[in-house]
Amino acid sequence: MVTTVVLAVCDIHRIPETAQAIADLPHVSEVYSVAGDFDLVIMVRVRQHEDLAQVVTEEIARIEGVERTQTLVAFKVYSRHDVEALFSIGLEDEPA
Repeated sequence: MVTTVVLAVCDIHRIPETAQAIADLPHVSEVYSVAGDFDLVIMVRVRQHEDLAQVVTEEIARIEGVERTQTLVAFKVYSRHDVEALFSIGLEDEPA
């Protein structure tokens, strides 16, 4: 499984409709509306890297309202449990 974060800049007047259209795509698991340089953060999960080009360039980028995208491919996924464990190192036995 390939997990990918796609950042999208959209027509500001079409963000809700654009986000919903993207969320309806089969390989998209979540779409977040965010503040900053990008308008949407899109989580895409595909079986193979070859499938990624199809989803991003032929599906997401062609949705009305999407102006440009930037794709970040995850090398490794850290669960919330792993992150909490990382930040709690040495804190288990603190005196009360």
